[in-house]
Amino acid sequence: MARALVVAVLLVQCCNVVLAARLLEGDGGWLQGGAGAGALIVQDVEVNAADPTDGRVPKVGMQFLSEEEAYSFYNKYAETIGFSITRSSGHKMKNSSTMQQRTFTCSRQGYRGDDKREDTFSYSRPETRCGCTARMKISLRSGFYDVYEFEASHNHILAPRTMTHFLRSQRKVTESQIANAEVVKSIGISNKATIDLMAKQAGGIENLGYTREDMKIWLYSKRTIQAKKGDTGGVLEYMEKKVSEDVNFFYSIQVDEDDLITNIFWADSKIVLDYAMFGDVICFDTTYRKLDDGRPFGLIVGVNNHKKTVVFGAALLYDETAESFAWLFRTFLKVMSGKHPRTILTDEDAAMAKAISEFLIYTIHRLCVWHMNQNACKHLGGVVKDYKKFNVDCQHCIYDIEKEDEFISAWDGMLDKYGLHENEWLKRWFEKKEHWALVYGRNTFCAQMTTTQRSESMNTELKRYISVKYDMLTFFHHFEQLVSDKRFEAVRCDFKAT
Repeated sequence: MARALVVAVLLVQCCNVVLAARLLEGDGGWLQGGAGAGALIVQDVEVNAADPTDGRVPKVGMQFLSEEEAYSFYNKYAETIGFSITRSSGHKMKNSSTMQQRTFTCSRQGYRGDDKREDTFSYSRPETRCGCTARMKISLRSGFYDVYEFEASHNHILAPRTMTHFLRSQRKVTESQIANAEVVKSIGISNKATIDLMAKQAGGIENLGYTREDMKIWLYSKRTIQAKKGDTGGVLEYMEKKVSEDVNFFYSIQVDEDDLITNIFWADSKIVLDYAMFGDVICFDTTYRKLDDGRPFGLIVGVNNHKKTVVFGAALLYDETAESFAWLFRTFLKVMSGKHPRTILTDEDAAMAKAISEFLIYTIHRLCVWHMNQNACKHLGGVVKDYKKFNVDCQHCIYDIEKEDEFISAWDGMLDKYGLHENEWLKRWFEKKEHWALVYGRNTFCAQMTTTQRSESMNTELKRYISVKYDMLTFFHHFEQLVSDKRFEAVRCDFKAT
């Protein structure tokens, strides 16, 4: 470390502080570089100066095994001094791809050519080239690349050590940094938080060796490469990987004539085991919409011996038609060895009800009472004069009555009281009374569930793990993390129970 003066120049015209030039030569000569007008502030600090006797400084006669080795050496020297380098002119050997001669220069060598767009564009990139002559030339001789010319002087201000990570040739994302970013991204941490974490580990963002933009570009390019595989190819690769990890992992994919995924269902061995133990009552809901394409995400859940939500299967559907639901329930029974749940709780949906009646023939279909009540508010809120009182009477019919004849009598009395005998929506609602009125479900095992609240709560949790911006593969990875966290909670409950 040589002691040198670093001059900070305050440019009055630009309202900017320019960090000063470094002293590279031992004779005390300053590099040329416009200081501009303004106040001159001098501070005595230590910087790395280039010592000609140092083996890290290029010298004529040095030899390298390859062009890349020479580039790396010169670039490391440039990092120490504070500039960026580029590969300039060079030519190859005759009838060969081997480089015969190469010139490495400061990135500020030469001058920018005339921009033909200046008349049509109001903005152009700032000028950075100023005719700097710093360079190192190598030539292939007797199997080695010899340095036959080296120019150390620069005609511009060099970057201090705290700014070298902004120099283009010094910015590089290493393999270890890539691996760390992948791990952090896999658990749903944002790009900004990922870079902040890595900067903290490195002792400051200036020690990372790259900028925020470099990492963002790399992460974006990786997602682009994955997207090029296509949804079908990428998903198949993911599913096959899961099969290699779990021989009982099951998945089924429907594709259209263009090989695009329409419906997909998957379940691992733990899901199958949980269903065998706790699958007497299931809740099915498709409220959550995945990605920006609005594709419905079907989640089949139940309750375990600790009254905690347990996942029995997941599906991405093309739409909410009877055909899609029929495919899902048929596939679900196949992977669960034909075991029908005793009860299924769903929202009111005609297509879903049709598929359930055709494929879950040994299952009692119950409708979510809470959603039925919300539908009543939606359809009758503007029809009934005093809806609050009507809702109290309606809740009494749904929840409090023990016998069927008393229910029918109370229902008719409610219609008389509010003059709703001719209301078409109430007529259709009453036709489905066996599916939602508790008087018809007193003898139906529901594991103390009368609503699809567990599915709704799972949808809320999904939003903490999954973003609509995620592609399909990212969606799978983050849903896997959600299931893993629910299983950890179940293990914790098992531990407490013992």
